[in-house]
Amino acid sequence: MKTLKLIFFATSIIFVACNDSQKEMAQNKVTGYENYVDSISAVAADKAYDNWKDIETAFKEKKTETHNAIVTLKEHSDLQNAIDESTLKYETFKAEVIANHERMEIEKSKNMMRKSLLGTSYDDGDMKFTWVNKDNILSVYQNFVDTVDKNKDSYSREDWDEIKLLYEAIDTRKNTVEKEGLTSSDNRKIAGLKLKFAPMYTINRMGAKSEENAKAKK
Repeated sequence: MKTLKLIFFATSIIFVACNDSQKEMAQNKVTGYENYVDSISAVAADKAYDNWKDIETAFKEKKTETHNAIVTLKEHSDLQNAIDESTLKYETFKAEVIANHERMEIEKSKNMMRKSLLGTSYDDGDMKFTWVNKDNILSVYQNFVDTVDKNKDSYSREDWDEIKLLYEAIDTRKNTVEKEGLTSSDNRKIAGLKLKFAPMYTINRMGAKSEENAKAKK
């Protein structure tokens, strides 16, 4: 009987030791998982996107390894909570990375359109159009209207809104340029371009909006 008690006691010690060892290993896995997520979340969003495929693969592997390390433990709610918090942090960062990339792509596309409409002299970000003067304003209008006419069937409603914004900025700048010595000849040619642009904008923007509404209904 005494021998059986000793065996039972020894077995209990081994079981407790094994359980403690498993929990320690699981804790190390969870800590490693937390550290990985922290390190990823510290990377700039644009740089993270460039390597997102590798980041996502490594994340899934670490999450699986960490889950497998705690699943056999009898009590692991504290460790599961730690995993869930880090997972939420990762998913939040992922959403931020994707949103940032989408914003950059929209801005890149918008910039490309601005350059096509305003020509090679366009100064990025100068919405006061100080680079437009009495000597180049006619060519700016000409390039603008010609480009819109060429691409009018491919512009979205949002594109037309951007086109209107740019057109109004050119018109505002024209008011200043006229006082700086714009010739009567150039002014008449600009007036002709404006007459061509106005109906082209109205008709095609309405068409783009109608097409967008039709797609939305589908």
